[in-house]
Amino acid sequence: MPAPRAERLFTRAFILCFLANLAQSWSFNLFLHLPGYLNQLGASDVTIGFIFGVTGVTAIAARPSVGRAMDTRGRRGIILWGNVVNVMAVASYLSVHTIGPLIVLIRILHGLAEGMLFTGLFTYGADCVPAARRTQGLAFFGVSGMAPIALGATLGEQILARWDFHALFLVALVFAAISLLFSLPLRDVHHASGAPQEPSRGFVAALTQRELMPLWWIGAIFSLALASVFTFLKRYVDETGNGTVSGFFNAYTAVALFFRIFLGWLPDRIGPMRVLLPALACLACAFVLLALAQGPTEVVVAGTFFGIGHGFTFPILFGIVVTRARESDRGSAMAILTGLFDLGVVLGGPLFGSIIAGYGFSAAFGTAAAVVAAGSVVFVAWDTTTRRV
Repeated sequence: MPAPRAERLFTRAFILCFLANLAQSWSFNLFLHLPGYLNQLGASDVTIGFIFGVTGVTAIAARPSVGRAMDTRGRRGIILWGNVVNVMAVASYLSVHTIGPLIVLIRILHGLAEGMLFTGLFTYGADCVPAARRTQGLAFFGVSGMAPIALGATLGEQILARWDFHALFLVALVFAAISLLFSLPLRDVHHASGAPQEPSRGFVAALTQRELMPLWWIGAIFSLALASVFTFLKRYVDETGNGTVSGFFNAYTAVALFFRIFLGWLPDRIGPMRVLLPALACLACAFVLLALAQGPTEVVVAGTFFGIGHGFTFPILFGIVVTRARESDRGSAMAILTGLFDLGVVLGGPLFGSIIAGYGFSAAFGTAAAVVAAGSVVFVAWDTTTRRV
């Protein structure tokens, strides 16, 4: 028997939003290879961390306005303008030939686009998902952001093996334009139920809501640790020869997609905390494996553990935030949650870059493992509501 219309997951709006996010994420993840280009231009690891951090600072600064605009005016405008800015930013990389103010300005523009699109598309996706299938639906929507990580890593390596970074930037531009095209037919759906809407309390109220604060904490810890991989894995494999970017991210993405597609229902069935804590433990194990890796096999195994950890952690946090936040504050809450990933880059880029410069890659990944472990302990002690969600 087909699901009732109110509980349908694969609506036209959901599919269009999924495809728009898939394309923009593919474009964004081609820039996993950007540290290699910056290094070619003479940037040190500390400078690379700073340049990536600039993007995160911009995205964070944009979040309060983005969240407020979505709660008061709807999601569509943010999504469309985010796509336009994204196309402009990606096109601008074609003019970068030295390390200087231009690359910093472009990263600022790219950060603004990323903040608008990440927040806008994920909030729109949450609007489309029926409450009865929230975890499953959000886990599946997350595939549109997860699959492009491996696709970007693999396609980027193939492009660079045959051509150069100029070609990579052109391909990223094509995907950015495709995302804009898929976004044009979107119409706001968050008031479609006809239920009375409470007035939005604003960004600060969502940030300081007591039930959400432990989630902001563990989200920040999660994002800080991720920065060590997403910013420096390219440099790691180039310097050590331990595997490839695509080898790690293919294993990571394949495992994460498997769990999201086939086991996305598990947190709802047995409880989010019972899945979240083992997922965070797997993430810590992935960093330990990277720290101790001596060859490509260990890097692939690390990617597998990383996929389990990330594959469950993000949709669980995503689902709990949507559940706990007021519907009228959902845009602001999602702006905070997605902004934590930029905060991770802002803090993690310079932090891990400095550790790499002083002590090496093993020390950096070991630090990331310790951050996840310690942060999880604090989260368990702080949050009790998750056991009832």
